Formats: sequence, structure tokens, C-alpha cells
Amino acid sequence: MAKVYPQSAPSPSPSSSPSSSPLCSETETFTIWMKSLIYHTNGCTVFDSNGDIVYRVDNYDRKCSREVFLMDLRGKVLFTIRKKKFSFLRGWEGYRWIESERSMNPSFRVRKLYRSGSRKRNESICEISVGFERFSLVKMDGKLAFRIININGEVVAEAKRKVSSNGILLGDDVLSLNATSQIERSLIMALVTVYGLIRRQM
Repeated sequence: MAKVYPQSAPSPSPSSSPSSSPLCSETETFTIWMKSLIYHTNGCTVFDSNGDIVYRVDNYDRKCSREVFLMDLRGKVLFTIRKKKFSFLRGWEGYRWIESERSMNPSFRVRKLYRSGSRKRNESICEISVGFERFSLVKMDGKLAFRIININGEVVAEAKRKVSSNGILLGDDVLSLNATSQIERSLIMALVTVYGLIRRQM
């Protein structure tokens, strides 16, 4: 299988501010392809900086299923992601798997924010709760581009349309994700999965 190589995140300049894009600590780069590698399924595939598959979602049901599973390369389930049953709750919950058992309580909650009118750039569209920590998911330019910011306004993860090493802009379902060490990697990928469900990509 051909590998996909993410570009390294540029080092932020000393004069940069959190709102202008630099992430708040050392970053790791991934490539996200909003498609499953399994024929006739929905989902996404995540590649690390070596071009190897590290996470995947294979949704055999219709798009925007109420329950999907984030897995590693070998198919080990890391998170079960469920849409809340009643639509007025407007959100998703993620349940972590530990030693082949799903936790009884959600590890995170995502609540979609509803506002009248069209969405604007740099507008928060989701509130994220991870225990006592709070984050916001912010829409950026592009069909699927987004940022996750903490309560201090610092960027902890950012995804935008991928540009190849020779300057070619790839399809809008191929993203370059830069993530800091502030949030555990599989949790970030679970939040990416929720965003894909919100945008009806998987």
C-alpha cells in the first residue's frame, strides 16, 4: 500500500499569537483521509509522519450513524462514539476502551452549538468537555478545516486541507493535522471523528 507523508509543522515565530495559528507546544503531524480503506464503507483513515496507518474508522452503516468505533491499525477499538439519543441534547459522547472493555462513563462529551444564520470563520461550533477540562472546536476556512482551542485560547490541534511537498493542494477530504501533547492522541482522533460525523463525512 502506498504511504502518505504529512508535512512537518513549521516552527512558530516568537512574535506569533495563539489566534494567528501557532500551536501552544511541541507538535506532531498526521494526515487524515476522510475515507475508509474498506470497500463500500464510510469512515476515515489516519496516517502518521512515517506514512503508516495509525487510526481508522470503518462505518459499515449509513453515513452519520449514531454509533461508530475509533480503532488502531489492527482493529483494536479505542473509543466508542455515540450520538445522544434525543436530538435536543445535540451532542456526542466518547467511551474509552481499556483491556477490551468499554468504560461505563463517557471520557468526553461534545455539544454542538446552534446559531441562526451561516457559519463564519473562527466561530466556535462545538463545546468539548474532557473531565474537568474544557475546549472549543472552531471552524476555519475550507470545507473541513478546524481548530481545537483550550480555555486560554491556545490552539492544541489544527486541521486544514493538505498541500503536497511539491505544492499541490489535495482534495478537500485530505487534511493535515498538527496536534500538541496537551491532548492524548487517540482522544484527538476521537474528536476528529465527531467532527467528521457533524460534517456528514463518515
